[in-house]
Amino acid sequence: EGKAAMIMVHGRGAAPANILELADHLPHPDLSYLAPAAANHTWYPYSFLAPIPQNEPGISSGILTIKSLVDKVKEEGIPSEKIFFLGFSQGACLTSEFLARNPDTYGGALIYSGGVIGPEDTPRNYEGSLKGTPIFLGCSDVDAHVPKWRVDESAEIFEKMEADGTKRIYPGMPHTIIEDEILFGKEMIENRLR
Repeated sequence: EGKAAMIMVHGRGAAPANILELADHLPHPDLSYLAPAAANHTWYPYSFLAPIPQNEPGISSGILTIKSLVDKVKEEGIPSEKIFFLGFSQGACLTSEFLARNPDTYGGALIYSGGVIGPEDTPRNYEGSLKGTPIFLGCSDVDAHVPKWRVDESAEIFEKMEADGTKRIYPGMPHTIIEDEILFGKEMIENRLR
């Protein structure tokens, strides 16, 4: 029933209910919140830095799941400019890869502790433009799962794809989501839906 939608993608070992708890921290009267479920609580089996074939068909299946939700939201009359994304950890990686492979003008994306998928030498031949979509990347400088260099690389990719990117690296932060990241998200949503 909302005039806008937020697709929230949970991390490894979690479930839709876990990520939907963030909806209480990012309230907006126009937003409907949607959260898909990964089979057995994981979108793909190995680290997001593993060779992509090792994590298939999980990656492709997860991206297709997000794409089908986007299509469903559009069928309900909500344009892509009013579709937001939020992902944490494995969900943030899947969301990043979805955005890079399916560029459009979206409402915005909150990438909490994640980045594009694949090992260091992965070719990044993404085509198309994100046309000013605001994308926030927040992560620790010592995250055990997500190295800072991958967050930096992801920010560069989104910049090349003409997103309006913001990257924040938090010294010593554990693998979690902090208030500063939430506050940025609230501001982004309010600005885009004003």
